[in-house]
Parts: sequence; structure tokens; C-alpha cells
Amino acid sequence: MGRTVSHQGFMTGELLVAMPQMRDARFTRSVIYICAHTSDGAMGLVVNRLVGSLTFPDLLQQLNIDSQGMGEHIRIRSGGPVETGRGFVLHSTDYVDDATLKVGDLVGLTATIDILKDIASGSGPRRSILALGYAGWGPGQLDQELQANAWLTVPADEELIFDDGLNDKWERSLHKIGVDFTFLTADAGHA
Repeated sequence: MGRTVSHQGFMTGELLVAMPQMRDARFTRSVIYICAHTSDGAMGLVVNRLVGSLTFPDLLQQLNIDSQGMGEHIRIRSGGPVETGRGFVLHSTDYVDDATLKVGDLVGLTATIDILKDIASGSGPRRSILALGYAGWGPGQLDQELQANAWLTVPADEELIFDDGLNDKWERSLHKIGVDFTFLTADAGHA
């Protein structure tokens, strides 16, 4: 069940960490999990930003889904500036259905109402985040941004993807590859 994304030569399944000189305020200090990256473009979810005051129970109520008290702890993330009214669930692969895009062995992406119902009933994935919207790049655009040093790539792990420590996720992501963010400067490359 589900489809698996090929990783050949692309950054699917990696984290993108914004460099301090990121000029786009929508991505300042962002950590983005790359769900798909091909020659046609890339798609990812910001994993360290929350949507205003909307809660998971509020969302379930709007969708007329009985939460049965499950999922109260889920904090809704702002996945990016594209299609902000569309929901995406990034989750552990113990949950897979026909609509799940498997992004490697550890992570799946499902964007159906069924996964929300399953989370609400307690039969959803072991770990998950719900994001509204996504970050998207056209063909070659992400590669150009990487060459311009707008992003660093970091190997993803379950804690960096799914944990609720949002305030220091950017720093922890950099630390994972041995980078001390206090030494990063917006003036890199200048004498």
C-alpha cells in the first residue's frame, strides 16, 4: 500500500535548515522536511512553526469529526505559504493507506480526511504532525537556492521531525551537522 518516493540524486527525506541570511521572512529560521524532490521541483513541510490559535480539536469540529478525546495534544503547524487551506499529515510509517506517500522507511505523508478520522479515533500513526500549507519550488529552484547558500541540508530523524520542541529545533538541526549557529553570519563569503 502507498507509494514510495525515489531518492536518487535528490534531497527527498532530508531537512532543509534556513541560513541566517534568508531574506524571505516566511522562512527565517525554518526547518523544512523535504517530502518530494525531483527534476520537476520540490515540496516540503515546515516542521517548526505553529498556525495561530487553531487547535486540532477545533479543526476536527469544523470537519464534523468526533475526536473521542484523542489528538488533543496535536499542535497544528504552518507547513508553508502554498495552499494554506490544505492539510497534510506527516507521520510514522506504522500507518500507511492507499493515499500515503512513503518518504523512505520512517516517514509517510497522507493528505486525506481518513487519516484525521483515524487519529481522532486513536487508530492513527504512532507519531504525526498536521500541517496547513506547504513549501514548494519549481524545477531547479531549490538547487539554485542551495547554491546561493540559502539553506543547509541535514539528515532527518524522528525527533527533529516530530517532537514538539519548536523553539530550538532550528539550533538542534544545525547542531546535528556540527554547526554552531552563533558562528554563522549573514556576511558569509565577504572579506
